[in-house]
Amino acid sequence: MSTVVLLEIKAKPEKLAELKAYIKEFLPDTRAYQGCHGVDVYGGMDDASDIVLYERWESRKHYETYLAWRVETGVVAKLGDFSTAPPSLRYFEAVDA
Repeated sequence: MSTVVLLEIKAKPEKLAELKAYIKEFLPDTRAYQGCHGVDVYGGMDDASDIVLYERWESRKHYETYLAWRVETGVVAKLGDFSTAPPSLRYFEAVDA
């Protein structure tokens, strides 16, 4: 079953441009990772320092494997350099409604 992942980052205002550049740098590898169906990046309309990555994955397991790789390679830790708090990570699946 496909999985939607919302990764929310609250950027330090003075680091917002650097954060966007960093995301743009690592996204090609994310989009090419096994099980990734796509990633879109959104900025808050009321607060530009709110950044959301809307990710679509084959399964939660695919995402968790990807996330472990990103932790191992230091990408997740570096995101912390740009953030005011730890990123929020939420998982969703389709419901019959």
